[in-house]
Amino acid sequence: MKSRRVLVFLLCASALQAEKRSIPKKGYTNWEVYGGPDNIRYSRLTQINRDTVSRLRVAWTYDTGDAFQGSEMQVNPIVVKGTLYATTPKLKVFALNAATGAVKWSYDPSGGKHQPGRSRGVTYWTDGKQERIFSTYGFHLFALDAKTGKPVESFGDKGLVDLREGLGREPGTLNVTSRTPGIVYKDLLLMPTVMSEDLPSAPGDMRAYDVRTGKIRWTFHTIPRPGEFGHDTWPADAWKHTGGVNNWAGMALDHARGLVFIPTGSASSDFYGADRHGDNLFANTLLCLKADTGERVWHFQTIRHDVWDRDLPSPPSLVRVLRDGRFVDAVAQITKSALLFLFERETGKPIYPMEERAAQASPVDGELLAKTQPVPSKPPPFARQVLTEDLLTRRTPEAHRAALETFRKVRSEGQFIPPTPEGSIVFPGFDGGGEWGGQAFDPETGLYYVNANEMAWILRLVPRPIPGTATSAKALYEQNCAGCHKADRTGTPPEFPSLIDIGKRRKEAEIVSVIRAGAGRMPGFGAIGRPAIQAITRYLVTGEDMRASASGFVNRLKYTTDGYNKFLDPEGYPAIAPPWGTLNAIDLDKGEIRWRIPFGEFPELADKTTGSENYGGPVVTAGGVLLIAATNHDRKFRAFDKVSGKLLWETTLPAAGNATPATYEVNGKQYVVIACGGGKSGRPSGGTYVAFALP
Repeated sequence: MKSRRVLVFLLCASALQAEKRSIPKKGYTNWEVYGGPDNIRYSRLTQINRDTVSRLRVAWTYDTGDAFQGSEMQVNPIVVKGTLYATTPKLKVFALNAATGAVKWSYDPSGGKHQPGRSRGVTYWTDGKQERIFSTYGFHLFALDAKTGKPVESFGDKGLVDLREGLGREPGTLNVTSRTPGIVYKDLLLMPTVMSEDLPSAPGDMRAYDVRTGKIRWTFHTIPRPGEFGHDTWPADAWKHTGGVNNWAGMALDHARGLVFIPTGSASSDFYGADRHGDNLFANTLLCLKADTGERVWHFQTIRHDVWDRDLPSPPSLVRVLRDGRFVDAVAQITKSALLFLFERETGKPIYPMEERAAQASPVDGELLAKTQPVPSKPPPFARQVLTEDLLTRRTPEAHRAALETFRKVRSEGQFIPPTPEGSIVFPGFDGGGEWGGQAFDPETGLYYVNANEMAWILRLVPRPIPGTATSAKALYEQNCAGCHKADRTGTPPEFPSLIDIGKRRKEAEIVSVIRAGAGRMPGFGAIGRPAIQAITRYLVTGEDMRASASGFVNRLKYTTDGYNKFLDPEGYPAIAPPWGTLNAIDLDKGEIRWRIPFGEFPELADKTTGSENYGGPVVTAGGVLLIAATNHDRKFRAFDKVSGKLLWETTLPAAGNATPATYEVNGKQYVVIACGGGKSGRPSGGTYVAFALP
């Protein structure tokens, strides 16, 4: 009997030891979906490797010719059967020969009249006979024949589906669009959406469309209605008027299990929640739904009653974590606050213990914040969490004095500090920490790679003009527009553009149209009435403060913000000590940071180790390299050793590559392609795709 027990023990020990990491034996060689298979931005291709990456050369370029001042390209291209599909700065969709860059077709959804917008790519579907490409423009989802680029008129209304419909509110009063590609499960297309983060705003319902007809097959109400799970975490009638709680970042699909993992954003309005007391499920939540029905399987809310704009900023990654000698299929989700949450895929059980951290009460009248917030015990945050005086810039004595003067006027006590009129530091800032570029995971090493911003922003509440007193154009502007574009109309470009001299860039009729219908994240203000819209337009174009009153919907929340304000020194550099951007490798098996390096440069500064803001994500390969562009200022595309973080290769792009690259193989040759769109941090915009390969 004893020998039998020993044998069983040895067999179990052997089984545990057998669970070792290695290069996957199949899959991960194509790039047919946004973010690559499992959304881990990993490739099993090895032609470009540690020994050969230094010999990379430009294989082809494609200039879209669509760049304009302030435009961007955030696209992660997809490649199907040797054809590359992507979009231009003006949101045209095109197909290229992925080996040569030669154009196969191009489609302009605007009919030659583009609106400002951003896209992160397109979605491909086939049933073996038909092939379709799905993309969005304005509030329309559209389908194209993948071979010809012609609209599929049997989809929706002659090829178009109105994303504003099916939300339970009057479509003409809503502004809904999308930037991130949807995902396909069988014959369903699950779509992310973008809407305003201030009221009025559409609800962020998650919807699945029939890929053939465009009809809605299922809807999950992210703001629960009466009788639905989570309804009691809101005021009883909040579902009728509250907006947001949308998935704008994209999602990840476990095909084998039929599970879709959906990260959501905050509720509208972002920074003051007196009209939405409660935890506000399913805002700031990682949702696990059955992909075929939309039925909830589990959820985890990362921020309760968010008033810091802590949207979950990127699609989750489907990873494998080695725990107690065995692999666990898990899902990894980063946050803007630089936390990494890990859960078992089927149950939602945290991989590492979770702790509840006490949060301060708000001193602002009408606000009621959650008493605690969840924080994972591991891994540690991948960006600094508290800004203190000793972390202020010392780039120059003048810069330090200015930073210190501003810092001492506001609160800086780490995460979960209530917004107030006095102002507080949000660190990492509104863009993270983690951001939309997505993360890479290496199945061979268990390392998870995330590039991060280390920027401080200042959040300050200001009184919103009281409804009924807004009887002038200036007051109407301050009530409805200043929260994003600031009272002085300077905005925070490019996300919230400056409106100074807007009359020189747009006709009055165009401005009226945008105010009425909205654009991008901007809501439509048609409900305030035509006289009020015309008065705001005249104020923006001429400065004339004509008298007018709003009618219909009026945002009655007592507070708004004074805009999105980065904490900068007088010369426009970050007012904190470097690093201002980092690249991190996190060991998921141990819950530890393996390495962290400054990421990005300011070419004009002598110190090349400061790091910089960066948008876009990495790709990791079985060849041992991590490929990433992303940095705002230096226009570099870099390759690092994935184990050590050592720089192996770099080149300069035509414009900053604020996007995630894709790597693929055509006729036995491996390529890596990056969208060079620029436009961040006031840097020049571009419109070129550049593909690299070995000679």
